[in-house]
Amino acid sequence: MNTAVQEKQKKVILITGASRGIGAFTASLLAQQGHSIIINYANNDQEANAVVQKIQANGGTATAFKANISHSDEVTQLFDYAIQTYGRLDVLMNNAGIMRLNKIEDVDDETIDQLLAINLKGPLYTMREAAKRLAHGGKIINLSSSVVGMKLETYGVYTASKAAIESLTAILAKELRGKNITVNAIAPGPTATALFLEGKSDELIARLIQAAPLERLGTVEDIAAVLDFAVNEGSNWINAQILRVNGGIV
Repeated sequence: MNTAVQEKQKKVILITGASRGIGAFTASLLAQQGHSIIINYANNDQEANAVVQKIQANGGTATAFKANISHSDEVTQLFDYAIQTYGRLDVLMNNAGIMRLNKIEDVDDETIDQLLAINLKGPLYTMREAAKRLAHGGKIINLSSSVVGMKLETYGVYTASKAAIESLTAILAKELRGKNITVNAIAPGPTATALFLEGKSDELIARLIQAAPLERLGTVEDIAAVLDFAVNEGSNWINAQILRVNGGIV
């Protein structure tokens, strides 16, 4: 493959919620391949800057931009920054999310508002902006969750937010006809990240490990490998799909 073709395949990738966990690991992996990465984050300057510094120390290209994606004006500023800095934007990866577990009868208004603001309104705002501003041949990759299929107790509002993302994924893919932009969702199962492990008993974690035929939790490496595929050229014919990455748990 000649150099011109190689350069053409390098992408400018915006990853929301990329200061830690799956987002941070995926950012580093994609930067190693020569892609330029925008690390979006909402709160922790230190963590976000550490991800950027690690990528740059390894010879990659990355910058960070602080924006709360649940505010539409900040999403607009985020896309402005990406395009002004790199000249274009090829990939949106909607990774930001929070998890709060309550029975439906116990969940309070504040928790409902927080979950829907970050897990649903935020990705909807970024998808809306990406639909207008992604480069020809771009990709939108949404992070859903396999709990949509598992339907676990106490996950009600979280599951509802992810089910909505899956519906939006398929609908937006159809609405983007003629723009050569694909829209897909990756739905991890139980994965050993801080977001997943927080507040869970050892008994619950052990039960989830045994629920998958492969008898382990997923790792950030497992999920990042699939996100890597979704970003790159091998996935170009995949559109409007939900890919469950969960070791067979559902």
